[in-house]
Amino acid sequence: MAMAIILVLIVIASVLFHILAPWHATPAASNWGSIDTTLFITLIISGIFFIAVTLFMAVAVIRFRHKEGARAAYQPENKKLETWLIIVTSVGIAAMLAPGLVVYSDFVRVPNNAYELEVVAQQWQWAFRFPGQDGKLGKSDIKFVDSVNPFGLDPKDPVGQDDVLIINNEVRLPLDKPVKVLLRSKDVLHDFYVPQMRSKMDMVPGMVSYFWFTPTKTGKYEVLCAEYCGVGHYNMRGHMIVEEQDAFDQWLNSQPTFAQTLTTAAKPSRDSVLEKGRLLVEKYGCGACHSQDGSASLGPGWKGLYGRTEQFADGTSVLVDDAYLKESILDPKARLVQGYPPVMVAYTINDDELGALVALIKSLGAGQQDDEPTPGEASSPGDDLAAQGQRLAQSLGCLACHSVDGSKGVGPSWQGLYGETVTLADGSTIKADEGYIKDSVVNPGAKIVKGYAAVMPAFTPSDQELNALIAFIKSKANADADTSKAEPGK
Repeated sequence: MAMAIILVLIVIASVLFHILAPWHATPAASNWGSIDTTLFITLIISGIFFIAVTLFMAVAVIRFRHKEGARAAYQPENKKLETWLIIVTSVGIAAMLAPGLVVYSDFVRVPNNAYELEVVAQQWQWAFRFPGQDGKLGKSDIKFVDSVNPFGLDPKDPVGQDDVLIINNEVRLPLDKPVKVLLRSKDVLHDFYVPQMRSKMDMVPGMVSYFWFTPTKTGKYEVLCAEYCGVGHYNMRGHMIVEEQDAFDQWLNSQPTFAQTLTTAAKPSRDSVLEKGRLLVEKYGCGACHSQDGSASLGPGWKGLYGRTEQFADGTSVLVDDAYLKESILDPKARLVQGYPPVMVAYTINDDELGALVALIKSLGAGQQDDEPTPGEASSPGDDLAAQGQRLAQSLGCLACHSVDGSKGVGPSWQGLYGETVTLADGSTIKADEGYIKDSVVNPGAKIVKGYAAVMPAFTPSDQELNALIAFIKSKANADADTSKAEPGK
């Protein structure tokens, strides 16, 4: 009897919890109110089955409880009962599936007057692309991705030259205008989710998924990643701002086009070459066998490799220079380094890619002196160095964990950081100067800031890259100070 009472109380509590609980979805801000209706139908049908099954268990516990001298009757089958169970459950399942299939069909059937928005996901940040004046998005390919071209647009495609690029976590859309959302991932599985828009779709590397919606209410809505994508998954957030058409047009016209970004970065820099080398390392999987931090691996580590003498299995030796590195990449079995197995395959890459890989290895070498500017090349002003640092921070994914507007993230915000006193996890304090920032990048686990987890991986940038990052962080401190002076009462 006690068990039957408990089962009845569970049913009553479940129904009351659903009716009285304050945790309900916010009203839809798009045309997809039908998704809410579908979820409600599913909830009602599953709730009816839950109540029926639980109450049946309570009745069975009472009616068929143990009685002295009573014996259970053996009934191997009941065709009438089985038929009714099959009919009722089939109707219930069909009633839950049918509305969902109808809504999903509408969800991916894009109207002809919808304009396109591309969403690109990368651990742990969002980027967006709009078509330009021609109303068409240009072609893209992973082989074109680098620090200057993070979207991988084809530089020779005239259609893509006027594409508008939004390289931050905030995007804007006009009110009451249908939009087709194209979804692309650069690394792992992500999921683009805007709860108020009722929009949600997986982003699979190598595929372009899509859906559409029409924003129906102005406001600022949070963009989330709804698929676990790494340690910074919880901080992969952004915002979608819906506003009137005039305000949207003004904002969109102020954003850079692909052609403008190419013009800005027309002159190749050492930073862009190194970034290309890093992308090639990821593309070909070099990091699986060659470490960049000096740790032991299947092949020789790259840290300190350039400029030292390497011993071969046949007893000879060679000075590691450009020629040796190129030979080792193109024909790795020609000369085997002592202590390592002959497992590396030969690669067929062009001269530009080969030069980028060699430049990356040189930047990790202990004795190379290539940080000096080449003759006739003027050093970059502070502002240019800060701009290089910003591009580097975006390409390395630093801004996914470190905000530049003072908001809390996975790591400390860079706004106002430089020159401030930082409290560490052990209770000690330190001034955030150049030395501290360099140590934090190269060896982030040495000094953990209080209130933050030790999740940042170690990086091995060159001195020039470190200086660029520091210049960018400095610019955020100076900008913060200038803003404070300009505001009344500060």
